[in-house]
Amino acid sequence: MASQTVERSPRLAGHARHQPGAALGRYTLRGIALLYLGLFIMLPVAAVIQSGFAHGLSDLRDALSTFGAWEAIRLTLVVAALTAIINAILGTLLAYVLVRMRFRGREVLATVVDLPFAIPTLVAGVMLVALYGPNSPVGGFLEGHGIHIIFAQLGILLALLFVTLPLVVRSVQPVLLELDPAEEEAARVLGAGRWTTFRKVMLPALRPAVAAGALLAFARGLGEFGAVVIVSGNIPGRTLTAPVFIFQLTSQLQYAQAAAVSSLLFALSFVLVLVTERLVSRTTEVFWA
Repeated sequence: MASQTVERSPRLAGHARHQPGAALGRYTLRGIALLYLGLFIMLPVAAVIQSGFAHGLSDLRDALSTFGAWEAIRLTLVVAALTAIINAILGTLLAYVLVRMRFRGREVLATVVDLPFAIPTLVAGVMLVALYGPNSPVGGFLEGHGIHIIFAQLGILLALLFVTLPLVVRSVQPVLLELDPAEEEAARVLGAGRWTTFRKVMLPALRPAVAAGALLAFARGLGEFGAVVIVSGNIPGRTLTAPVFIFQLTSQLQYAQAAAVSSLLFALSFVLVLVTERLVSRTTEVFWA
């Protein structure tokens, strides 16, 4: 009787899959998902691209000929790249501490890591000004020693490091949780130090996750506005970033030029997200293999 039940269950499952009601339900859910994706993501993106390039490349050329435009794009790329590199290193270290070490206050630290996700980025900018502003004790001390943070490029870097850190930590942490600690213990028994164990045993498995987190941090750094507009001072040619430059174009009612520059940033971010998805899927395939 049990064998007959086992033999019939695939037939019953296949029959259920071919029932009209089940098929209608699947198509309905798929249609709702595609409709939502199209209305709130694809349609706005298409509208921006169409607005930015409705007259060919003329609007883009006009936008890039504005004083400080190229410097803004260059600064955004450089600071976003530095943010990705620094957080790839320190975010991986923080994820390792949270997963492999047991200490008092670890749960609180794990909650603090997600704090940039919970607060508005404008608030993050205000926090940095309160801490590093020239009128604060820390900021005044640093200013006295020639280290300028607020209204300087270093402040932009700190703002991006703050808002992108969770992206790296939460990309690496699940992979660390899946790794077998027995492999690390075996390496230590064989005489490998902690750094050698991490570099030879853990890092090869973590590399796709670290790269994915770094790319996400870079993509987020390209588009960050709230924290940057507070701490940078928005000085053309010095501290003006591409998102703030786009905002200035819209403030001047130059919507087509703003859309053209936005399309450039979107194209770069889209490529980064595709690469990130590829790295994440490769990591998943390794675990399930």
